[in-house]
Amino acid sequence: MSQGISREDVAHLAALARIDLSEAELDRLGAELPAILEHVAAVQDAVSPEAGGDDVEAMSHPQPIVNVLRDDVVVPGLTADEALAGAPAAEDQRFLVPRILGEE
Repeated sequence: MSQGISREDVAHLAALARIDLSEAELDRLGAELPAILEHVAAVQDAVSPEAGGDDVEAMSHPQPIVNVLRDDVVVPGLTADEALAGAPAAEDQRFLVPRILGEE
């Protein structure tokens, strides 16, 4: 392994992440991990020119999004008679349903 990350380090990280790696994957990731760590360090560094620097606006989403909610406007609804018009049974302006629990 080059650049200071040993095969044992990669195996240890894989075990911590509960990832089962083959021998070939251990070798390949040992070579790739230093580059991955360099990219992570560049993103974590807020003043890094590679990460955009201070002139990049912070965002919570990669695409511009707008609020799609409508205004809460009161509109007339159904009357009780209209709501109960299709009900199989009604009583005292309420839906009448069969009792499913016995009296206690």
